[in-house]
Amino acid sequence: MGEMIEVARPDGGKLSAWFVPSSAGAKSPGFVMIQEWWGLNEQMKGLAARLAGQGYSVLVPDLYRGRLAANPDEANHLMTGLDFADAAVQDVRGCARHLKAAGAPKVGVGGFCMGGALTVIAAVHVPDFDAAVCFYGIPPVEAADPAKIRVPFSGHFANRDDWCTPAAVDALDAAMKRGGVTAEVFRYDADHAFLNERRPEVYDAACADLAWKRATSFLDRTLRG
Repeated sequence: MGEMIEVARPDGGKLSAWFVPSSAGAKSPGFVMIQEWWGLNEQMKGLAARLAGQGYSVLVPDLYRGRLAANPDEANHLMTGLDFADAAVQDVRGCARHLKAAGAPKVGVGGFCMGGALTVIAAVHVPDFDAAVCFYGIPPVEAADPAKIRVPFSGHFANRDDWCTPAAVDALDAAMKRGGVTAEVFRYDADHAFLNERRPEVYDAACADLAWKRATSFLDRTLRG
């Protein structure tokens, strides 16, 4: 289920994105799903299909332009080489515009790990979104000040995370409160990437199920109203 399509960037360029149509039709809310540092792999496509089955038209931009990482060293190399600002304001924004042009009345953004950090950047710098869902990813404040998030925000973080640490989550939460952001922040007694079912060493089925239910409930409230 799903296909690669071509999407226009605001600067006139093009990118490929994985599109899964909503099970409820073309006028459904849209969602731009942002990959982990591994790339646009089968796990990401599976999550896109899962959300589409719940009534959302989903686009996953191919930020690495067809490249996939097979191990953490490759993933780190690809992530380090990514221009995060360009990815957010061009690739991710282009996908939001595509979904709205196709008939989505509202569009959300969300991602995992690297994609979670890009979600925060998009929530600050991209005006086309109506809600944001972040899974265990926070960018440097220089890239995006969480106090300036402009849409309702739902964050899901792991207590055992040495990258997106509990202290970093505390700082994110405090900044959003200072900025008056409409936000909910959930913490799970799990490891980083606990929602990735293809990584059994960190996957936590109970936490993943709860986080998914909370996230989709949030999207239903914010994108269907």
